[in-house]
Amino acid sequence: QPLELVFADAYDAGVLDRPVDIVYREVDGLPRGTVKAVIDAYGELVDEGCLAVAGPNISENTIPLREEIERRFRVPSISVCGSDDWLGEWTFALPNGSMTDEPIMIAHLMRKAGHRTAGVLVERSFIGQAYLRSFRDACREEGLSIVAEETIAQTGQSIDAAVSRLHGAEPDALVHLGFGFGVLRIRSALQAVDWDPPRYMGTAFEDAYSGGELWQAFVGWTGLEQYDEGNEVGQRFIDRFEEVYGRRPQYFAPVVFRDVAVALLHALVNAEPLSPRGVMEGLERVKMIPAASGSSGTRISFGKWTRRGWMGAGYLVARTLDPDGVTHHLAGRYGD
Repeated sequence: QPLELVFADAYDAGVLDRPVDIVYREVDGLPRGTVKAVIDAYGELVDEGCLAVAGPNISENTIPLREEIERRFRVPSISVCGSDDWLGEWTFALPNGSMTDEPIMIAHLMRKAGHRTAGVLVERSFIGQAYLRSFRDACREEGLSIVAEETIAQTGQSIDAAVSRLHGAEPDALVHLGFGFGVLRIRSALQAVDWDPPRYMGTAFEDAYSGGELWQAFVGWTGLEQYDEGNEVGQRFIDRFEEVYGRRPQYFAPVVFRDVAVALLHALVNAEPLSPRGVMEGLERVKMIPAASGSSGTRISFGKWTRRGWMGAGYLVARTLDPDGVTHHLAGRYGD
């Protein structure tokens, strides 16, 4: 809906001289499906004549897809994935977090809270290991010690034994690094050892908004997000969203995908000609657009070989899912 709203408003205002047709493909890629399904779906969109693609959005799918985009598809894509390995001639990012940035902010939050040691649950995956490398570096910078590391599956399997071993190491706080499904059973594992530590995670926190078991699993966690009620650009968009759709979603997805749509809108308007390469070069001319995501003042800027659009640390904020299991609140901004 954010993409549809941005494009429809732009057409009604005369910014676009024709409506934008959005073609959707939804397939099961990693961690539960296959990379091939994602590559095949991208190829179908290219065959239908799409000028640009929003997605896919999980690093373990985007990195192998990039090779195929460069080799045969040659249609630009904006992804919200967090790996810099996605970035290339045709591949842009408005990362919904980052495997390099998120661990820095987690360590920063932990030190501010007075913690000195961490026990880490890390998913056995590309994403988990990339996070872990950066978290080790961030802990050294912040003067924190990792007293225990436990690897877990990324597909929601039992983690009781891993949590029990971390509990025995007596860390000040628990940290999760990964996509998020790996902590689906975290509540029961913590209850089994009667442990309620301060706990931190990256943008896997946003999986909670899927509801159900994941929401309950993440109660009490502080995680990273891109919704900041102090961002006036974002609040104006949420106002407009509520006006059109009759509901007011106050979490990352509407503002993030509003920003993806705005970047694509500018690229379509500036494409010369209206072709995949024209749109790609139009994205390179997107400069200093106020973002709805992150803290006030966050901007979107691309350029030749500048493929990552968020500028400054403010594109990520920290939020906590409260013990009442219903509300969540802003927990901190980087550097505050």
